Amino acid sequence: MTSTSRTPLFGIYMHWPFCRSKCPYCDFNSHVRDAVDQRRWRNALQAELWHYATQTPGRAVTSIFFGGGTPSLMPPETVAAVIESIRNLWPVSQDVEITLEANPTSVEAARFEALRAAGVNRVSLGVQAFDAQALRFLGREHDVGEALAALALARDIFPRHSFDLIYARPGQTVDAWHAELDRALGFVRDHLSVYQLTIERGTRFWQDHARGLFALPDEDTQAALFEATQMRLADSALPAYEISNHARSGGACRHNLAYWRYEDYVGVGPGAHGRVSSPGGGDASARKRATRQATGPEAWLEQVEAHGHATVEDTIVQGADLVAEALMMGLRLTDGIDRMVFRRVTGVDPVAACDADALHRLVEGGFLAISTQTLRATAHGRQVLNAVLARLLDAVRTSSRA
Repeated sequence: MTSTSRTPLFGIYMHWPFCRSKCPYCDFNSHVRDAVDQRRWRNALQAELWHYATQTPGRAVTSIFFGGGTPSLMPPETVAAVIESIRNLWPVSQDVEITLEANPTSVEAARFEALRAAGVNRVSLGVQAFDAQALRFLGREHDVGEALAALALARDIFPRHSFDLIYARPGQTVDAWHAELDRALGFVRDHLSVYQLTIERGTRFWQDHARGLFALPDEDTQAALFEATQMRLADSALPAYEISNHARSGGACRHNLAYWRYEDYVGVGPGAHGRVSSPGGGDASARKRATRQATGPEAWLEQVEAHGHATVEDTIVQGADLVAEALMMGLRLTDGIDRMVFRRVTGVDPVAACDADALHRLVEGGFLAISTQTLRATAHGRQVLNAVLARLLDAVRTSSRA
């Protein structure tokens, strides 16, 4: 990591919960509504921003992220109003990253110029596949042609853009995936997110999979697809900087780095989460406030209009829980955890916070690596990160009781 990685990050996440339709694999807080009262929603988002600005005075905003749902369905006037409010409420860094998630339908792509004029300087497109049959299976509203047109338009209009792909789909082969990656690389500027298809409880895919309507590739094929992804993108100067995210040098998503480095961020909108440092009595009492907003769109709107915010959870995370959260996020990064940053946000060194014997076993097993600057998961460790974290978090709790 470079010294710039140690510059504190502070992000604003804005959740827009509405979609035209619900994708069968999606377990996000997204909802289909026939109509949205834009004036009420705009006013409510601005009110909740004001509420959190009063609690984080003077923090310099380094990133703004419009997530969803489908934020590209927001009128550009609403996007502009939210950005203007943030600029009026906080100092904003000169090179602030402002990302908006978008679907690559022709209707939404037609708004790109207006969204750029509103202040968005980075767009993230939910392409998901360059295969017509796969797009139908995934329930996407766009076709391959619309995806290609939207990517070309995004490249022309926005200073930065990214897009998502989903692999390990039913029947997918390594050769077919290589061809899809080759097509994708023709449209990549500095960032690409590549996710393995998982079946999440509560989704339509969960029900369909349980009924035997489709099967995922076996474990060997999934592993081969993962390896093919890592090698092909690394060879194209797009190495993974996080388990599912690849970027050229300097192209990492700054907002998501705030999450993975366990920096501070405010979350506004239905179901949004936040983590904000809470003053304590020095490093030994480092802690964060963990906030969550009401999930349902109508409930959120009513609470904001009544109280100025819709925070339903506001708890303190400290001690072993603080260290555990920071480890869970930081070990997702290829570079791992910057020990100096970790000490700044948690008050302790990540190596010292863990039981020495347990940590030694993970290092000896080839799952973790330790240097004077970092604690990181190896390539092998990232492939089985959930298991590594389970052992490591037990080590944290053991150490905290010692």
